[in-house]
Amino acid sequence: MNPFTGKVSSMTEMIDELRKASEIMAQVTYWHTIPPREAKLVDFPAGLHEGICAALKHRGIQRLYTHQAESFQQAAVGNHVVTVTPTASGKTLCYNLPVLQQILDNDAARALYMFPTKALAQDQVAELQEMVDFMGVDIKTHTYDGDTPPTVRQAIRNSGHIVVTNPDMLHSAILPHHTKWVKLFENLKYIVIDEVHSYRGVFGSHVANVIRRLKRICRFYGSNPQFICASATIDNPKEHAERLIGEGVSLVDNNGSPAGEKHFVFYNPPVVNQQLGIRKSSVLETRKLAGKLLRSGIQTIVFARSRVRVEILLTYLQEIVAHELGSKSIRGYRGGYLPKLRREIERGLRSGEIRGVVSTNALELGIDIGQLQACVLNGYPGTIASTWQQSGRAGRRQETSLTILVASSNPLDQYLIQNPRYFFERPPEQARIHPDNLIILVDHVKCAAYELPFEANEKFGEESLTDVLEYLTEEQVLHQVGERWYWMEQSFPAHNISLRSAAQENFVIIDMTNGARVIGECDRFSAPTLIHEEAIYIHEGVQFQVEKLDYEEKKAYVRQVEVDYFTDASLAVQLKVLHVNKEG
Repeated sequence: MNPFTGKVSSMTEMIDELRKASEIMAQVTYWHTIPPREAKLVDFPAGLHEGICAALKHRGIQRLYTHQAESFQQAAVGNHVVTVTPTASGKTLCYNLPVLQQILDNDAARALYMFPTKALAQDQVAELQEMVDFMGVDIKTHTYDGDTPPTVRQAIRNSGHIVVTNPDMLHSAILPHHTKWVKLFENLKYIVIDEVHSYRGVFGSHVANVIRRLKRICRFYGSNPQFICASATIDNPKEHAERLIGEGVSLVDNNGSPAGEKHFVFYNPPVVNQQLGIRKSSVLETRKLAGKLLRSGIQTIVFARSRVRVEILLTYLQEIVAHELGSKSIRGYRGGYLPKLRREIERGLRSGEIRGVVSTNALELGIDIGQLQACVLNGYPGTIASTWQQSGRAGRRQETSLTILVASSNPLDQYLIQNPRYFFERPPEQARIHPDNLIILVDHVKCAAYELPFEANEKFGEESLTDVLEYLTEEQVLHQVGERWYWMEQSFPAHNISLRSAAQENFVIIDMTNGARVIGECDRFSAPTLIHEEAIYIHEGVQFQVEKLDYEEKKAYVRQVEVDYFTDASLAVQLKVLHVNKEG
């Protein structure tokens, strides 16, 4: 360590410094070291287009990892594929190679990419465009989401070779207007679904039904696309992918990517009240550990469980390093930041200009944020899979990395900290979906009927639809003519159905300090707890007080303040029995 600056020269030196710090080691309950892993490489597959080979070599890729080559070969023989490897293992090439190969062989071919978030979609388009530009070929790649200008939308419909979107946009803007997308659906060869593990629970069940609708429209236009899926590590990837797309898939899980040595440290804050068993705040301990890493020159990501915690930690860390690094070198990242601000933070992380970031699980998915060295988790994220995903954000490629899990006083955190083998010896959780849940199914049958009339004996997933179609006819939503059921309502069904089972419209947060400017947004579910009147709303470490919350217009008016407190609303849930079917 440099005695004048306090900076370390490498991650290994930082780890030695931590091991020597007795006040830190006294609270470490377990230190787990995962040895480095060598890369498993193979030559480019026979038949891979020479333009693609040249573009890969230009990026410094002389050979492929085993899982990349196997995915390409499985796709080449016509199989649906799911590739399952850890974070930062080069999954993107597993689907980009077969798609580019197909379009280079047949210019009319089309591909549809689906990512769970807009940020991920834009990140991937940039990487794909870089390869296409180097090859000097005319392959048009476009994102089609809520931020796409109306003038560009028509060009994408007519000439986009690769359309990159998210499930919400597919559900409400592409499938209901499939007649405008004839060129895409007639020539659709590949459907790419990345981050498959994130499609679970209610959201995953909705997405499985959106995919049923997508396949139904493809059949109508005479195409039979192949699915290429990619997932982070979960316990049941093959079964989950098959349930999601309704087809048999080939599993590729022979990970060939290298990894540096990884240190995983379980840290339990000290007890401050022995009688009541109360421990020191996990937020303050996270501040201490992350502050030490940042002051030592280690690029660090801190994950927190809630948006309020993100902002509190950000404020603390900016104060700690303000005169050494400058407050703008530590940034926050969470839902509610405007897209432009998020892109700016992602760029800063990649360039190394931003030395630290405090995030909710918004950065858990595979957005490219470059080479981070350490990860501090403020509280157990809730699942083994999420913990590994967040930890995988540090030490991308082959460098030594460090993850510190700072336990809160929550009983689940305390169990984990005292039973580390439970965490390290268990596989990640399974992803579960139930696409045939009646409430979800009926919603999507309505959407599908709006898109194309239903025929007698037509299947939608595994379910026979006769009962559902008869019920919707009785409700005067569908109209039966002979052996067909037609949509007969005036309304447009997809707009009333949110895939994430929360309201779509966001509240806009307007700063009135100097004129009026939009600084962020907040979903409807969080609005009563985050931006109620007189709440302290913290944005990028700056405090604002909410002066007025306009429910009708969905606007919150805030003004900058400097106070030494923050607000955190308590959420009370009351359950009422509405209807009793059966008592036992």
